[in-house]
Amino acid sequence: MGVVTFPGSLDDRDALRAVTLAGHTAVPLWHKDHDLQSVDAVVLPGGFSYGDYLRCGAIAAKSPIVGDIVEAIGKGLPVLGICNGFQILMEAGVLPGGLIRNDHGQFICRDQELVVENASTRWTAGFEKGQRIIIPLKNGEGGYIADDETLARVEGEGLVTFRYAGVNPNGSLHDIAGLTNPEGTVVGLMPHPEHAVEPGFGPDTDVAMRSGEDGLVFFTSIALEAVLS
Repeated sequence: MGVVTFPGSLDDRDALRAVTLAGHTAVPLWHKDHDLQSVDAVVLPGGFSYGDYLRCGAIAAKSPIVGDIVEAIGKGLPVLGICNGFQILMEAGVLPGGLIRNDHGQFICRDQELVVENASTRWTAGFEKGQRIIIPLKNGEGGYIADDETLARVEGEGLVTFRYAGVNPNGSLHDIAGLTNPEGTVVGLMPHPEHAVEPGFGPDTDVAMRSGEDGLVFFTSIALEAVLS
């Protein structure tokens, strides 16, 4: 499974570790390359690609490797976009809508409760619909927006993968925290599952401090989905 590094990526190393912990071979990919190295899935990690100039993810969406990734998505390549990676997928036109500055105007960092709305994608097959999970969230421009027609489509076609629960941290319309494409191969979300993959480093739970591992399911779901199919 490949993880792309852009100038300004912050969580690419964390994503590589999550991939490894899930039992996959982690393959670093470079933004300037036209080479996906025959990986069977790709993670676009969080950070501030190209300094978030113009708009978050706007320049990265035009990078050489993203063009190849978009082409490969058309052939069925599974892709997970996390935070800045979610922004890149929207800027590249892979997922509908947009992401703007948080409605309160501040950067936010918190352990966020989510409701799983779609457990039928390549990245969410290990969850159950309606399940509540805790995933760390950190962003300054995470407010999901879309016009009425697009909102009706993502709701009607079941493209919402996650909603914020308990509190809407950034003003996202319909509490949308993550989306999928119609084929279920691409998922983008603002929270960071790679920060909830091993005890001692994840969110607090009722069991113990820093024990949350809900994020690992994103990376193991790929293997699970292959077995189920």
